[in-house]
Amino acid sequence: MQKKATHNLHMQIANDTMYYIYGHIDTDINIDDLAYKFGISKYHFHKIFKDQMGINIYETIKSNRLQKASNLLLTNKFSTITEIANMCGYSSQTSFIRAFKERFHQTPKQWRKGGFIEYSTQVLKDSTLSSYKEFDYDDTNVKIVKTKARKAYYIRHKGYDLNEAKRMWQKLQAWVYTNDIENYEEIGFYHDNPAITPHNECFYVAAVIPNDEVDLSKTNLPHFNVPESLYASFDIKGKIGDVLRFVQWAYHKWLPKSGFETTTNPSYASFRKNQFLEEDEEFEATYYLPIRYV
Repeated sequence: MQKKATHNLHMQIANDTMYYIYGHIDTDINIDDLAYKFGISKYHFHKIFKDQMGINIYETIKSNRLQKASNLLLTNKFSTITEIANMCGYSSQTSFIRAFKERFHQTPKQWRKGGFIEYSTQVLKDSTLSSYKEFDYDDTNVKIVKTKARKAYYIRHKGYDLNEAKRMWQKLQAWVYTNDIENYEEIGFYHDNPAITPHNECFYVAAVIPNDEVDLSKTNLPHFNVPESLYASFDIKGKIGDVLRFVQWAYHKWLPKSGFETTTNPSYASFRKNQFLEEDEEFEATYYLPIRYV
């Protein structure tokens, strides 16, 4: 059985790798350089990542590139397909189109012309997290905000599963109490867009951001720095699963008409009432959608 210290080290390596991928998805990510950075062989690097994340590192990079591209194709209407391919780390339009078609069963051009609607709707209908419902969010108020850089402590899990999500948040809650953290935010990060990624393949990140100075130098919980960035924010509420429909609306309806474009940063929800910790399974949150001025 793997010793706890070794397990924690391997989990940190895998999580740091994921964080690096998210932040450098527009570049040529060099696996040899990453392995060298962690002081391990390329073979052990691949093995550690696969053991911890349950997926090959190359497939992870490819999946993230295509997810980002699928969003940018809809929201960045002034960018060409070649430009979007480059923004997601593809040096060749031909290889991008081939990979995109393999993943989404349609070309980027077909996706852009409306093919995304049926694909996204089917992903949410197939979800076990909640039943699919049609909602009209067009009257939702939006604010444009610039957030500050902050440090988030988190647990990552592959797959959107109700019981597993509850266990994750309960574990984070226990961590908060153990470290006597009184003033904090509960954040759900959507690095994988749940509106276009089958939910058994999604990585869900549950995080806590302390608002006060706390000595966490001895914690084994991984962390990453949430960068300062520009967002459109929406106050939302509902029951478990409704936030996924809102993500779909925000990316597929609001953004294309907003006059803004999105970025490769993840969207996230800051919970005032966390559906995974409440008996009534209802939430109140502010949803943050990454944007840029054009």
